[in-house]
Amino acid sequence: MDFVFHEDQTIKEFIMDNKDSFEKFLLSEAVNVRDKIDEIRLTGNINLIHNAHQLVGYIIDQKEEELVAFAKQEGEVWAKFALTLDFKLEWVQAIRRTIWNYLHEFDRLHGRHNNRDEFYEMEKTVNDQIDRFLNVFFIRYTNIKDDLIESQKQLVENLSVPVIPITSSICVLPLIGALDVERITTIEEKILTEIRKLRVSRLILDLSGMADIEEEAIDLLFRVIEGVAMMGCDTVITGLRPDIIRKIINLGYSFDRKAETKGTLQQALKDYL
Repeated sequence: MDFVFHEDQTIKEFIMDNKDSFEKFLLSEAVNVRDKIDEIRLTGNINLIHNAHQLVGYIIDQKEEELVAFAKQEGEVWAKFALTLDFKLEWVQAIRRTIWNYLHEFDRLHGRHNNRDEFYEMEKTVNDQIDRFLNVFFIRYTNIKDDLIESQKQLVENLSVPVIPITSSICVLPLIGALDVERITTIEEKILTEIRKLRVSRLILDLSGMADIEEEAIDLLFRVIEGVAMMGCDTVITGLRPDIIRKIINLGYSFDRKAETKGTLQQALKDYL
């Protein structure tokens, strides 16, 4: 391969003067990523080639502070746009191999024959910088992912427990889907908080959309109703299906003295409004 070369070049200048061949070699090393470059640019507005030159510059100049900031920025973007981690790892490792190839060519063209101490010092400098980038990148990626998962979990929990005010003293909580122990625990916390905040005196718990309820969750459901009563709020149960009623009875539970029952939500709203 022919290189643009002159005696007073620095390694950084050597790479920039041979930018096209550098990029060609880099893409040849990143077999899986090269076909995804345009897709990644469209998904996260990430220019992998430009970012590779930026990373190489920080490594060659040993600008650790800028390298760390860049790694955090990259980690955040890749997490937010759910980009594949194996592509990032392959890309950075391809950058590592490309840097070493051009360091070798740079020394060869200068007729340099480094001794072992010089080589190992260079190896430590370059590889430590790349490993530092990867370490910071993955830590930032993981932290952002955890934050996103937690925020999505909170959103789902809020959507799964929609306490709907009907009047200043009446609220409706429609429960849809299956009820398990984890969801009942979330419901308990949300209901008690909303009753206190809204000063509700009657809670209509509509179960017409409930697909199923775990046996362990039935006991917790009755605990929720007791907690609601302790806060001075009456519970009205609507929409109980026969199969759910049979399950509750077979486990020895009853809504007597714990909650009032109505056939449908419409009936309850008609009676109380």
